Amino acid sequence: MTAKKAANITAIEAPVPMHEQVYHQIVQALMAGHFEPGQKLTYRKVAEQFGTSPMPVRTAFQRLQAVRALNLLPNGSVEVPLLSVASFNNLTQARISIEGTATELATTRLNGNSLRTVRHHCKERTEAARAGDIDRYLQANFDFKFSIYRHCGNEYLLYLIEILWLQAGPFLRKLVEGAPFTPTEVLDVDFHERILEALEAKDPRGARDAVVHDIREAADYMVKYAKFSAADADGPADSDLA
Repeated sequence: MTAKKAANITAIEAPVPMHEQVYHQIVQALMAGHFEPGQKLTYRKVAEQFGTSPMPVRTAFQRLQAVRALNLLPNGSVEVPLLSVASFNNLTQARISIEGTATELATTRLNGNSLRTVRHHCKERTEAARAGDIDRYLQANFDFKFSIYRHCGNEYLLYLIEILWLQAGPFLRKLVEGAPFTPTEVLDVDFHERILEALEAKDPRGARDAVVHDIREAADYMVKYAKFSAADADGPADSDLA
């Protein structure tokens, strides 16, 4: 076979390993608020939920312990971390800084197609809130924010945001479920429409300010209504899961 002919052959992409698929599914579930702080997770139950064997779940749990997204318990199961108020406030400060910067950078990069995607997720979020569908609402909230952040043009910023959301995501469910108002009323205290307006106006500072207000406002309600630990838990244990 000549070099010219060989160059025309399309490489066959290797399938994504099951443990990678499961890892990304659990990451997505954490960031979108499908698990809540303090929730206990076991290999078997999560494997059943995702339709796989326990081994890929075990691998995913170990990776998530390394970034403090899950805590190992003495019985071998894991727990979605509960944070102290002080740690949650530190998490919020980090989110404000990093997500605000990512939004500012993304504002000039979003074009017609990507803006339509942001607009779609904003509409989906509003409709889910009005329908009282918490899971759909949280997923749409995640999709809305990340449809912006993914256009920041900085892969390191995006990675840091994802790490922060592994711990912030579960608390978003507590905001919706634990606050003394309905999901529809949550719309009265958010800034998503203002974020969208600033993005459409190509106003980086306005978009950043709207995201910052949105994060801070939600955090204030979570501090008031969500369940927090009295003190920070220790980091993940060094030993393997049982």
